[in-house]
Formats: sequence, structure tokens, C-alpha cells
Amino acid sequence: MTTPDQACHELLVRLAGRLPDELHWRLRDWLADGGRDALSATLPRELLRHRVGLTDDERELLAAAVGQWGASRRLLDAVLPAHATDEPTVSFAPGPDGLDQAALSILAVVRGHPGCVELRQTWRSGGRGRQRIVLVLGGERPWVLTGTLQRLLRAHGDRTPCVEVLPPHGEPPAYHRAAIMGSVSLWRSAAALVGT
Repeated sequence: MTTPDQACHELLVRLAGRLPDELHWRLRDWLADGGRDALSATLPRELLRHRVGLTDDERELLAAAVGQWGASRRLLDAVLPAHATDEPTVSFAPGPDGLDQAALSILAVVRGHPGCVELRQTWRSGGRGRQRIVLVLGGERPWVLTGTLQRLLRAHGDRTPCVEVLPPHGEPPAYHRAAIMGSVSLWRSAAALVGT
């Protein structure tokens, strides 16, 4: 059974590239820190404000998360519908070779976090300028790991950290497929290497 925290994390993963980075990282930080009241008051309003529609599956995730935390039913019902998520309008590239201090810090955390399979990095270019994107495949309590990694990136000067903690299996959303294709692997677990 999916918990409200899991549902909220999955919804926020699906909203990557559809909400402004300045807002998205803050929503994820609140989830990691147990800020359910802030999420239930803010997320539906921001979806409306930015005119971001949700598919039926995403609406179910919204209701399973912030709906359980007391979000206004009227606001939840007002969120726009969407038939399918759009293909990303940004591009992804591996970026500079080598590991900088921020990537080394992220790597140290991911290696020690239970359930992590792989760490990848890419740089997104497009309408919002150049932005580092960290992709982690696997990881227990992914919303907590996301918050930890975002705080590390902020400590290294990234004002709007973009951390995507995805399930190790299954088909990722279009935004994440494009990010993975344009990324470079920084680390893979020994178990993942044996499986290849």
C-alpha cells in the first residue's frame, strides 16, 4: 500500500520540468522535512497558478498525498486536467568531465544509502538556463534522500537543486528518460554491475 509520503514523492517526480525549479525544490524539501501542512496548502495552489494539468493517475497521487493531509477539496477539484504529459522542451548533456566537490559529496551519501543502485548526472539547457540534474536510481525513503541531496547541493552554491530519485525499475516519465539519455554514470552499486 502506498503511503501519502510515497504518493507525494511520485507526484513530485512526475512534475519535474513542469514546475519552476525555485518552487519544485522547496516542495521536495518540505516533504523530506515532514512539512505536510505547507505542502497541502501550497501544492494545489501552485498547480493552478502555473496552469499545470494532471493526468488521472497524477490526480490520484495528489489526492492520496495532500488530500490526506487536509488540502481543500475545492482546490483539488479545480486543478486542470491533462491527457498526457508533454515531451520535454529542454535538452540534456553530460557536462564537464570529472567530479567536482558537489558531485563527490552527493556520491558519498548515495553510496551509503540503502537501496541505491546508480548515480547519474546531467546538465539541462533550455528556457531556464543551465542547471545540474542529479539522478539516483533506487533508494529507500526516496523523499528523504532527495531532501538530503538537495541540501548538499545548496551548500555547494546551487540555488535551485534538481535531484531526481527514481525507482530502479520501470519506465520513467519522458523528462527523466531524456535526462538519463543525456547523462553520465558517476557510480553503480556492485549488485547492479553483477546484473549487467
